[in-house]
Amino acid sequence: MNVDYPIDAVITWVDGNDVNWQQRINPYLEKKIDWSNKKDTVRYQSINEIDYCIRSIIKFAPFIRNIFVVTDNQVPETFESLKELGKKHDVHLRIVDHKELFKGFEHYLPVFNARSIGPLFYKIEGLSEHFLFFNDDFFLMKKTERTDFFENGHPVIRGGWANFYEDRLGRKIYLKLTSLFNLKARVVKAGTKKAQQTGAKILGFKKYFKLHHTPMALRKSTLELFFTDNPEILENNIKYRFRNETQFLISSFSSHLEIKNKTCHLKKDLQLTYLQSYKYFLLVKFKLWKFKIDDAKLFMCFQSLEMTNKKTLSYIINWMDNRLKF
Repeated sequence: MNVDYPIDAVITWVDGNDVNWQQRINPYLEKKIDWSNKKDTVRYQSINEIDYCIRSIIKFAPFIRNIFVVTDNQVPETFESLKELGKKHDVHLRIVDHKELFKGFEHYLPVFNARSIGPLFYKIEGLSEHFLFFNDDFFLMKKTERTDFFENGHPVIRGGWANFYEDRLGRKIYLKLTSLFNLKARVVKAGTKKAQQTGAKILGFKKYFKLHHTPMALRKSTLELFFTDNPEILENNIKYRFRNETQFLISSFSSHLEIKNKTCHLKKDLQLTYLQSYKYFLLVKFKLWKFKIDDAKLFMCFQSLEMTNKKTLSYIINWMDNRLKF
């Protein structure tokens, strides 16, 4: 039944502006990053998304008990003020260092890859059975209920079924032609969709349930039971310092486990407004206006917000600040 069981939130976060972190990552890179070159480092820049993510959870998910921020020896600049804000609303905030998760696997540290970190979420001390996973560019921008994420204790999983890359007609034709003319086929990169498909294949699916950029509902016991029984699958995924094409996404992997066990509720409506391109200012304004008037929309994702121009960024920040006033 839908009772008031505890629900926590887990956020993965890295501050690419941190000089100490920059010095940690470079020795492991084949191609070193020139941190003085803005063009090379823009994708690593932080514009304090973590602050907005945490504030959005505190304001629009009043049922959340704990917020765990998973980091590599880092603390957000505003963390103490966020902790105070959380206290006022009965939400406890804690930093979880990678060392806590990788206890017993310390030889794989340091790690710069969220796909390696996710499978170890179940090792977070004090984590509740039911929890939500956020990237730091996921935001709640309207009030949510626990039933938006769990029904009768089972996760609500948003998305839709899709074919694997190799089963799509266009890809089949492409591979056939490249083979016919003895051409080298373009390798599919280790992107998010491929990582979702990899997990589905490991679990024996013939298609995959495609997730999008929304907060994900997971259960601690689902992860712990599977990885306890399959330690080789766990270790094969967490051993990579950087993203690897053989890895799966924990949100997708967990969702496919729940689907396989028939312990979830599938939902087609993403209830999401997703912004990836900021080229057209009026389009950004329209999307934000539409979100505001559409009662069905709950979630926002501003991907690569650091790539936008100053005018658009200022407008978005002001829009979020107004939404997140307490």
